[in-house]
Amino acid sequence: MARIDRRFAELSAQNKAALVTFVTAGDPSFDVSLEIVKGLPKAGADLIELGMPFSDPMADGPSIQASSQRALKAGASMIKTLDLVTSFRKQDQETPIVCMGYYNPIYVYGVENFLADALAAGIDGLIIVDLPPEEDDELCLPALAAGLNFVRLATPTTDDQRLPAVLNNASGFVYYVSITGITGTQEADAQAIAPEIARIKHHTDLPVCVGFGIKTADHAAAVARISDGVVVGSAIVDQIAQNLDDEGRPKPNVAPAVFRFVQHLATGVLRGRSKAAE
Repeated sequence: MARIDRRFAELSAQNKAALVTFVTAGDPSFDVSLEIVKGLPKAGADLIELGMPFSDPMADGPSIQASSQRALKAGASMIKTLDLVTSFRKQDQETPIVCMGYYNPIYVYGVENFLADALAAGIDGLIIVDLPPEEDDELCLPALAAGLNFVRLATPTTDDQRLPAVLNNASGFVYYVSITGITGTQEADAQAIAPEIARIKHHTDLPVCVGFGIKTADHAAAVARISDGVVVGSAIVDQIAQNLDDEGRPKPNVAPAVFRFVQHLATGVLRGRSKAAE
């Protein structure tokens, strides 16, 4: 069983939702980024979403755009992103890693080379925000054939006519974007999200995780109650930004600050399911 499938099966058996944490590879530096990624599972992350830095992240809000720029300024590249995962896998063979980003850096790297190197590094899946199902031949189908999961995004505007196409080649889990617009700019509304998750589940047996607009433990609890997983990105990246000096260099406490915040989110995820069981 693939790592992502195994992790969701384990959590489901324990009536737990997944905490999926996003950080950008190489932010604020390679070494600190690796320290953060290595510490996320112990802090409570069940899956790790690793952003592949890109100069034009059009779907991302100010926090993740700034994170990507910090990483690129510090020398981030696709090769270094793969190196980071390789280093992580030396200590952790269990936690799934999904790389999230845009098609351009993969295209420049070469699809065949990227897929081979991603598998060798220990990446489990991909979320590519700017490749619609109509372009599955570009990357989705080759990725699936290579043994990588391909996670699809569904949004509030993805209607029942569109969903089958979106979910057709999806694997691993479905990422439900809880709000329209860019990341990190609004708050998720669990009451409005619940029927949307139910609607998606009519079309797929895959776990459905919810992201965008989840910033606190209370948000995480509310979303954990109604979904298979809670994705937090901008709020975690903000913890990095808040622990840089005036020159943009990481302070010594940047990784511990991230871990404390992730622990806080993890308690919310657990609380959400415990309340749901009452």
